[in-house]
Amino acid sequence: MIKLIYPGNKQFDLDFYNRYISFHLIWITDNIMKPAFCLPILFLLSACRPEAETVDTAAPTARKPSYYESEKRQTAVTPVKTQVPALSAIKSQADFDLLSRIYEQGNEYEIPHILFLIDREDDGRTDYINTPKFRLHEHYLATILKPMLSKIELNQQYRSPNRRYLFGTISWQNSTQEYVYEFWEGDKITPELLKLAAGRLKDSFYAPLRYKTNSLWQETVAEQSKVPFITQESLIKNFPYLPLNQGKAIGTLRVITKGDDLYNVGADDIIILKEVPLELPPVAGIISEKPSTALSHVNVLARGWGIPNIYLKDAEKILAPYIGRRIEFEATAKQYRIVQTNRNTTSKSFSDGLTLPQPDVSDYGLRALSNLRRDDSRYCGSKAANLGHIRAHIKGSNVPDGFCIPFAYYQAMMDRLGINATTLAQIETQSDGDNRKRRTALLTLQKKITDAEIPSEWKHRWAEQWRNQLNSKGVFVRSSSNSEDLPNFSGAGLYTTVPNVTDENALAEAVKQSWASVFNYSAYEARRIAGLPHDSVKMSVFVQQSINADLSGVLVTINPYDIAQKNSSYIAAKRGLGIRVVEGKRVAEQVVYNRRNDSVQRLSSSNETTALQLDKNGGVREVPVTNGNVMNQEQIRRLDQTGQQIKQLFANGEQDIEWAFDNGKLVILQARPYLNGTR
Repeated sequence: MIKLIYPGNKQFDLDFYNRYISFHLIWITDNIMKPAFCLPILFLLSACRPEAETVDTAAPTARKPSYYESEKRQTAVTPVKTQVPALSAIKSQADFDLLSRIYEQGNEYEIPHILFLIDREDDGRTDYINTPKFRLHEHYLATILKPMLSKIELNQQYRSPNRRYLFGTISWQNSTQEYVYEFWEGDKITPELLKLAAGRLKDSFYAPLRYKTNSLWQETVAEQSKVPFITQESLIKNFPYLPLNQGKAIGTLRVITKGDDLYNVGADDIIILKEVPLELPPVAGIISEKPSTALSHVNVLARGWGIPNIYLKDAEKILAPYIGRRIEFEATAKQYRIVQTNRNTTSKSFSDGLTLPQPDVSDYGLRALSNLRRDDSRYCGSKAANLGHIRAHIKGSNVPDGFCIPFAYYQAMMDRLGINATTLAQIETQSDGDNRKRRTALLTLQKKITDAEIPSEWKHRWAEQWRNQLNSKGVFVRSSSNSEDLPNFSGAGLYTTVPNVTDENALAEAVKQSWASVFNYSAYEARRIAGLPHDSVKMSVFVQQSINADLSGVLVTINPYDIAQKNSSYIAAKRGLGIRVVEGKRVAEQVVYNRRNDSVQRLSSSNETTALQLDKNGGVREVPVTNGNVMNQEQIRRLDQTGQQIKQLFANGEQDIEWAFDNGKLVILQARPYLNGTR
C-alpha cells in the first residue's frame, strides 16, 4: 500500500536547491511560398504547445538553472495536479506523472522530474514529493518538521556524512530513455550514503533507475561505491545542436569543405564548416559540423563580430535544400531557425563603432615585462601591457618573463619598404573584388616583409636583451598589435605567434613573421569589412620565455553557455602546450566550476592522443598521452581564484584568460576582455 504523507503548516524558504539535468532543443525550418519553389516545414523536434514554458534558457549543457535563476527568467509553473504532499512509493508512471514538474514542457526533450527526500532516522522513510506544489526540498521539509532546521543544519544535509536527510531528484531522460536520480552538484555525498539511496529508491520506485553524477566529486564516489552511473558529459556529447553564439543573420548559405574554400566567401555569406579552420575571414554566420570549445579562435571571432554561430551535427545533409540560397538564420539557446528569403542584410556590422587605439611609433626603447603597465599599451599593445600589469599586481600569477619590441620598429620597417596607405590601396584596385587575387597580392606583400634585411643594429639590440634578460632561453615571439585584446574586439587568431625560438637569427626572422601577419588574409578581410584603413594596424612584438607546460588552456570568468549562472567560471584544458585549445581542431576538456559550492561539472573530455611539447632544437613536437581527466579539482580551484583576481584588477570586467601549469605551478599567459557577442 502507498502511504500518503500529510504535512504540518510551517513555512520556510532557503536558496539552496533544484538543479537537475536539462536538454532543450527545438529546430524549426520555414519557407517562403513561391509558385516555382516550395520547401516543406521540417521539424527535428516538435515545437512547444501554447501552454508550454517559453522562457529563453541556457545552452544545452545537461544542467537546468537553479530555482532562483529560473524565477528571474520567469519560468512558467507546472500546474499542481493533486494536493497530496507526497507518496511513500512510486508504483507506476501514473504516480510519477501525478507528482512531477516538467521543464521544457511540450517538446520531445521535456524533463519530467520529482524531488525525493530520504530520512535516515524515521523508519526508512522515503518521500516522493509533490514537486509542482513544493519547488524546493526545504519548502516541503518545512511542512513536516517541527522545529525547523536552522540554516547551518540545512547546510549539513548537503555536506555532512552523518546527515539525517538526503535530498535528490528523479527525472525521465528522453535522450537515453531512462529514469535517473541525482543530487545537487555541491552535495558531498559519500559512498555509504549513495549506496543507501540506491537501495531505498530501488525498493520504492516502479522502474529501473541509474545514478547521474553532477560533479567530479560525485563521479569519484560513484566509482568507489560501484553504483551504476551515467555522467553529465555522456548525456551532452551526442547533442545534435549547440549554440556557441546567439544572434540573427541574413546571407547566402555556402559549404566550406576545405580551408581553401574560404577564399570564395564574403561577409554576406553564412557558412557550413566541415572542419574547424585555423583562421576565418568575416562572414555573416557560422554553422559547424565538428564540435569545438566555446573559446576556439573561430568562436571568439564570432562573438567579437556579433554573428550567430552554432554546432549542428550533419548540417550539410540537413540543410541541403538551402545551400546556395539566400536565408535568414537565427540561433537562440533552445533552437535555430532557417528561412529562405530575398531580403538584404539589415543587421549592423560587427565593426560599427570600432576604433583602434593610436600607438606611439616614435619610441624605440625595449621594455622588460617587469616595467610594463596598462598605459604602456601605446608602445607595446594591450597583450603585453596587460601581462605586465598582472605580473605587477597579482602575486602568484607567474607570468613568464619577456620584453616588448615596440611599434616604432614595425613602422620604421614599413617606411623602409614603402608600405603605406597608397601601396595598400593598390591591392584593392589590382584585385578588382576577386578574393583570390587579393590573397595572392597579400602573400606577395608578406614575402616582401619576411625577405627584408633587418638592420644589424636592431638585431644586436634584440639579441642582447634576449641574452641579458632571458638568459638565451627559448622564447615565444607573440603578436601584440593595437587591434588585439580590446574591450570591443579580441582579434583572436588573426595574427601569428612563432613558438619556442632558440637562437638570435631565428628571433629576428620570427619578428618579421609577426610583422607580416598584419597582412594575413583573415586580418586584412576583417579590416576591409570594418572599413578600417589598412595602415591603421601597427604591430609590436612580445618576446616571452617558453614554458614546457604539463597542461594548458583558457578560462572565462563566467559560464559562456549560461551567463545567468552565478559564481561560475568555464575552463577548457588540454595536456601540453595550449596551442590546440584555441585552434579548436579537437575538443578540449571542458568544465564549469561553481565557487559557491566548490563543485566541478565536466562538459566534455579531451579527445587528444598526443600533446605538444617544446623541442630542444626549437619549435614544438608531438608526444603521446594517455586518456584521463586533464585537471584535478585543486588546479581548477586555484585557477578560478586567480581568474577572479584578474577580473577585479581590470575593473571587474569579465576576462578571457590563457593559462598553463608548469611542474605544478600556475602560469598566466594572456588576459583580454571577454566579449559576450550580443549586439
